[in-house]
Amino acid sequence: MSKSKRLRALSETEALAVTRNIRVSPRKLNLVVALIRNKPVSQAVALLTFSKRRIAQQVKKTLESAIANAENNHQLNVDRLVVSVADVGKSIVMRRFHARGRGRSARIEKFFSHLKIVVAEQAVQSDVASSEQKVA
Repeated sequence: MSKSKRLRALSETEALAVTRNIRVSPRKLNLVVALIRNKPVSQAVALLTFSKRRIAQQVKKTLESAIANAENNHQLNVDRLVVSVADVGKSIVMRRFHARGRGRSARIEKFFSHLKIVVAEQAVQSDVASSEQKVA
């Protein structure tokens, strides 16, 4: 006997990529991820490519994985994809100890993060909207 098949949590026009246990604190990762939220994927990839932050390259890999999932697994149009959700979560905390004076010690915490990126296909602009642009 096998488990029953789990229903898909996302809609048909969305694709997901997850990266777990990234060696950066969630606060720092969220600064980079905030740059790409609600942006078209082409613009988001360009922003991450030229970002000076070290973690931007790993975020770019996750975004490219979400784009590839959308194209290959869900047959979505890459030109109309937008970063709809970009979540940063807290993961494990590695604790180390640092020797201090007089026999004391200080705790050093090394934070890890989870990253989830969902890309969604935008609806096609209606003919009414395009005709309004021609008139204006």
